[in-house]
Amino acid sequence: MSADAPETSRNSTPTRPVNSRLEQRLEQFANHDRNALARLITLVENRAPETSAIIERVYPLTGHAQVIGITGPPGAGKSTLVNRLIIKYRALGKRVAVLAIDPSSPFSGGAVLGDRVRMTDHYKDSSVYIRSLSSRGSHGGLSRAAREIVKLLDAFGHDVIVIETVGVGQTELSVMDLADTTVVVTVPEGGDSVQVMKAGLNEIADVFVVNKADREGADRIKAELELNVHLRPAGAEWRPPVIMTEAAADKGIDLLVSAIDKHRQYLAEHVDAEREAERRRREFVEILTAELDERAGRALKDGRAPEIMKEVGAGRVNPYSAMHRLLGDPEAIRALLSAGNDGGD
Repeated sequence: MSADAPETSRNSTPTRPVNSRLEQRLEQFANHDRNALARLITLVENRAPETSAIIERVYPLTGHAQVIGITGPPGAGKSTLVNRLIIKYRALGKRVAVLAIDPSSPFSGGAVLGDRVRMTDHYKDSSVYIRSLSSRGSHGGLSRAAREIVKLLDAFGHDVIVIETVGVGQTELSVMDLADTTVVVTVPEGGDSVQVMKAGLNEIADVFVVNKADREGADRIKAELELNVHLRPAGAEWRPPVIMTEAAADKGIDLLVSAIDKHRQYLAEHVDAEREAERRRREFVEILTAELDERAGRALKDGRAPEIMKEVGAGRVNPYSAMHRLLGDPEAIRALLSAGNDGGD
């Protein structure tokens, strides 16, 4: 890649030039340098000013990976299940990446690395890449960071990307929106199926898994989930299968891989152009609003905010009046955007 001859995106719009240091990292990334991938992911996770320029550059290389979301209540055995999926997909010759969405550490703010520790068997495999992403208490920001990291993993050449979340809250639901196929994992004990339904996971599930199926109550949970699937609104052509697994014993994993593959085939055969268009529009709005928010924040932090923002800070203008004044003043908007734009443009 060259700053003198920037690549074009899918709609033939030239990408913006970046600074020489970032250009070097992007070139290393294009040559499948895993260290470059790690550095770019770190920039994205830390919301560096260069983030949008990075994703704009790699965007034309995306759209090839199969993205699988694994979610469900804590203790459902998701990490063990993901570990088994890595083995199965590697046996098929697939390059696999795992993005584990971890809770924030109460001490450092970083990701808790328990999931990655449990997957150490794969660290020597150059075709497996595992990364944790800290939620850091941020909801909308987490969704955007996860989306952009998935794009980096896709552009790097991974065939399968697995996103694993640790809970069943709204943050996890938004992250699962990134997946082509969402697998909801539950276990027999603890009234888990009720928790899954209340959490809203029933609506987003493409495949259900009852893990630890050797335990008492597994058949009951399976029956409840299957009944719930049949109660879905009429017209839904895809009916999520309910797969029984014992991930620790490598039982049922082949059936799960088969179910995920069938859902991928279903998506390929039932392309909804309007739904895809709406998804792209939502992505654009999310990116635009997040970028405006980040640039405004950087402008304030660096002390280069437009005069109107300084007046707000001094209490001379209320925020709503200031907002209307800003939106009505193109020069002030340009000053705000340029003050917060240090992405190497």
